[in-house]
Amino acid sequence: MSVPAPASPGAAPPGQPRKAATAAWIGSALEYYDFFIYGSAAALIFPDVFFDESDPATATLLSLATFGVAYAARPVGAFFLGHVGDRMGRKKIMVFTLILMGVSTFLIGCLPTRDQVGTLAPVLLVLCRILQGISAAGEQASANSMTLEHAPGHRRGFFTSFTLSGTQGGQLLATLVFLPVAALPEEHLLSWGWRVPFWLSVVVAVVGYVIRRRLDETPAFERAAATGGVVKMPLAVLARDHWADVLRVVAGALVASVSTIFTVWALAYATSDSVGMSRTAMLWVGALANVVALGAIPLWASLSDRIGRRPVFLIGAAGSAVAMFLYLWAVSTGSYPLTFLLGIVAFGVVYSAANGVWPAFYGEMFSTRVRLSGVAIGTQIGFAVAGFAVTFAARIAGPDGDDWFAVALFTAALCVPPVIAALTARETHKVPTDELGIRAGGRAAEPETATA
Repeated sequence: MSVPAPASPGAAPPGQPRKAATAAWIGSALEYYDFFIYGSAAALIFPDVFFDESDPATATLLSLATFGVAYAARPVGAFFLGHVGDRMGRKKIMVFTLILMGVSTFLIGCLPTRDQVGTLAPVLLVLCRILQGISAAGEQASANSMTLEHAPGHRRGFFTSFTLSGTQGGQLLATLVFLPVAALPEEHLLSWGWRVPFWLSVVVAVVGYVIRRRLDETPAFERAAATGGVVKMPLAVLARDHWADVLRVVAGALVASVSTIFTVWALAYATSDSVGMSRTAMLWVGALANVVALGAIPLWASLSDRIGRRPVFLIGAAGSAVAMFLYLWAVSTGSYPLTFLLGIVAFGVVYSAANGVWPAFYGEMFSTRVRLSGVAIGTQIGFAVAGFAVTFAARIAGPDGDDWFAVALFTAALCVPPVIAALTARETHKVPTDELGIRAGGRAAEPETATA
């Protein structure tokens, strides 16, 4: 790919947009490998290892609830990490979040089971999961800000999409690692096999640290720091000038419910006694859908550079509401061909439209002074709801956990706020980077060089 020469002394030098996008992709893939292996384990392993095996339905519900705990912790982490990132820079947050995720994930692999220490086991599991949530709170927002502020103005959608294709790559890697683990005999799987993917997070942390330490801070942030434009209280500026867009991001982020329902609840449902599909086959559905998503995400993002963020995001949000009905229906039939086909279409193609464009769509709502805070806080509040969507789905599915239509209807309802958010948002794909966020909440924001 070619990268235009910088138009001004403050612009990114040649090669930096590509370098930032690559670092965001690899770092996000490594970071979200850790996050997604927990989702697979929560659906397939943890009900037997950390909870009461005498009541399988309750054990599954509690295990899925621990998956949502990280999402509850994410808004708290977003407030803190967003503040630090807008005060001290994007690079510091990117490095910190990666180390924290690697350590907390490794510790999960070392935890004692319920048979060994009783109720202390799930308590320790929840504590480690909270640390994962805090880490994830700053990961995407810092990577998005880094790539957006390095990218050429006419290709911000394409470059920022690397962050989300990285998360899909991490999910794919997590799925591929779990395939041989899930195929182990039950005795080995529940004793030591499930721990191996978590222990591999040490490699994740080391590789990610080396990559991100070599990345330069963004020209936009360095320019703000050099001219006194770094605000002392980003949250105050955000609340005063950008509150409406924060609410839009919160609403838009609810579309992530599609991902959590697909990745966790549908996996648990498909492999339950009600349907009886194999673990390995369902893991392959996720793997193939993510392979397709790796190609679809940058294509949708590039389209948004041409026609705008809003129409592409709307395709993803509204289309996902319909596609989830088809996918869960296919799972309910127990048909492997239908499940593979509709899983790839729903998650790999349709959902990728919203997933690929939101990094640019949300980031362009805010100025450099509060971009990391705005994206982090808005997305993590919305993602918190998305995380617990799995728990609600388990309850909505009834005592036997097989009411897929109710779950599909619930997922579709969660797609309505993202559609409304997109319809009421400004179109920003042609706005110059330095002018992003100059109007928010119906008023003009202060110049980038002002201090709070």
